Amino acid sequence: MLKLNQPAPDFNLSAYQKGVKDDYKEVSLAEYKGKWVILFFYPRDFTFVCPTEIKGFAKMYDDFKKLDTEVLAASTDSIYSHKAWFERDLKEVGFPILADTSHNLSRDYEVLAEDSGEAERGTFIIDPEGKLRYVVISDGNVGRSVEETMRVVKALQTGGLCPVDWIPGDPNLKN
Repeated sequence: MLKLNQPAPDFNLSAYQKGVKDDYKEVSLAEYKGKWVILFFYPRDFTFVCPTEIKGFAKMYDDFKKLDTEVLAASTDSIYSHKAWFERDLKEVGFPILADTSHNLSRDYEVLAEDSGEAERGTFIIDPEGKLRYVVISDGNVGRSVEETMRVVKALQTGGLCPVDWIPGDPNLKN
């Protein structure tokens, strides 16, 4: 069972990433030690809501990187499916897209829909020490807000208590 402020499940998976040798690489959570990580799951390649979210993260990718935050996406599709879809429809995406064909990653993060073999929409923020700090799992019909994910990263990075509707520049609550 996933628990906040506990180590996030580690992984080592093949990923599609435009611009690296042959567009494929191995990715592990351990390689991002010392950085914030957003790991988001989406149901399937070649679908309707998923590309809107992926494009949203791609649009803000440089902004996340300025916050020392890496973005990783994952689905249960293969790296070959990722490559075909991203080269056709999502050319602007530069972050790694994990291929969870074994479904182990989706199970470890508790987003696998066993009946369909696809991942639910899950967003996980992992701190530089590898601890799970934020979890949201939502219905597949509703896309997530990338701007809200950015706001949460910034709030977590303050290290303080952030009230409802906190935005960068607002004071934290007293401890």
